[in-house]
Amino acid sequence: MNDVIDGVDYGPLAQLVGKWIGEKGLDKAPDANAEPDNSSFSDELVFTVAGPAENAEEQKLVAVKYHHVVRKRANGLIFHDQTGHWIYEPSTGCIMHSLTIPRAVCLLAGGQLEQKANKTIFDVAAKAGSDTFGIVQSPFMVAKARTTAFHMRLVVQGDEISYQETTSLHIYGKDFDHVDKSRLTRVAYDPG
Repeated sequence: MNDVIDGVDYGPLAQLVGKWIGEKGLDKAPDANAEPDNSSFSDELVFTVAGPAENAEEQKLVAVKYHHVVRKRANGLIFHDQTGHWIYEPSTGCIMHSLTIPRAVCLLAGGQLEQKANKTIFDVAAKAGSDTFGIVQSPFMVAKARTTAFHMRLVVQGDEISYQETTSLHIYGKDFDHVDKSRLTRVAYDPG
């Protein structure tokens, strides 16, 4: 697989491009008492190129956009839909992950890449109140189900992606770490 797509060097982001399917995800979410409620899920993740970007005639970035759909294995219904971008700054090695979910929560997480043999590890985090890598949410979510922190570790190895993301919440009067993890296989590669 080539890092250059349509004349743009996407660096480590190029290996994300394509359609990925997973059948063995696990969601540890809070029930009404903020106790763990584990559900298995299947997920589909599609990455496409988004092109280069330049900020203030100085910072050069490349990005891929994605759409992530998660379905409960028990009934096939969608319970999570997420869109966003993975963004890479070649001059610093900084990796950024922006995401939006239709629960009125958005965030920008940042971190670094790590290369270990044939694995690329994307490790990013965000925290409520941060001016740089932070979280924005609606008044209702702040009052009732506030996201206080986010951490994601995504590992790419050839045609396999695995991830674990932890969304720290204050919900139902308690702190709770909502954890999702899955392993997906690339089923199609389409850089266009």
